[in-house]
Amino acid sequence: MTSALELRHLRTLAVLQDAPSLSAAAQRLHLTQSALSHQLKLLESTYDLALLERRTQPVRLTPAGLRLAQLANLVNDAVQAAERDLANMAGGSAGTLRIAVECHTCFDWLMPAMDAFRPQWPAVELDIVSGFQADPVGLVVSDRAELAITSDPDASEGVIFTPLFQYPMMAVMANEHRLAARTHLTPRDFADETLITYPVPDTLLDVMRILEPAGVNPRRRTSELTVAILQLVASRRGISVLPSWTLQPYVDKGYVTTRPITRRGLRSRLYAASQAGLAQRPYVRAFIETLKERSFQLLPGISSL
Repeated sequence: MTSALELRHLRTLAVLQDAPSLSAAAQRLHLTQSALSHQLKLLESTYDLALLERRTQPVRLTPAGLRLAQLANLVNDAVQAAERDLANMAGGSAGTLRIAVECHTCFDWLMPAMDAFRPQWPAVELDIVSGFQADPVGLVVSDRAELAITSDPDASEGVIFTPLFQYPMMAVMANEHRLAARTHLTPRDFADETLITYPVPDTLLDVMRILEPAGVNPRRRTSELTVAILQLVASRRGISVLPSWTLQPYVDKGYVTTRPITRRGLRSRLYAASQAGLAQRPYVRAFIETLKERSFQLLPGISSL
């Protein structure tokens, strides 16, 4: 039998192990759901075995699918090791990778990605530029950072923006708050509230993208710490808007209530920015891929851009 397996198929099977649904797996693989289904049907017809248990949530692989996923993990690890060896041969496996962030909650997923990356690329000096950065891309342009995590893919000359993922921003309020009875919040719902935010300019607050056009400018209160913001919210000092992954543990424990913003929901996007020449270095590409993989494993509600 001629094998129909390709690296892309193994990548697909590796992603399916952790994906909550076929549509989520397709997004992570940058495929349409029909293209992913076609890929699976081709493999199933080749081996005359089902690889996926249909109509299950989350995705569940059959014993045959699990066996190929096991192979996928081995091969993907081997490919990464070979790429590191080639980078060594080309002198591109060592260097400095300083990371600047504009997102207060990025550390929820950035630190695990860094922990996963370090053993694979021990010759890379990995560091975080200290503190919250209002203009992380500016640090990349001025050679004070090699990589920036940003929500604003601007037109900075010579900078490459690689999409990471998008995620829901949710309004969060005390459980007994009057707005907790709503299915979703509108811009007008914020007008008479105190909006509790991080101490950043309005241009960095996603919620202002819908409040400003509606002419709504609520009272403000700020805090540097996410846990302090949530304590203020739970104490009915105001409402806030935060990423869904930050809020989920507090919702699960019954501390606060969340609601979507507008009927369609408010979503934010994140990109990795680096100078064009640096973006092609193997360890930079590897770190961005590690960042995406760990994020999709750890963060609920995110999807591909």
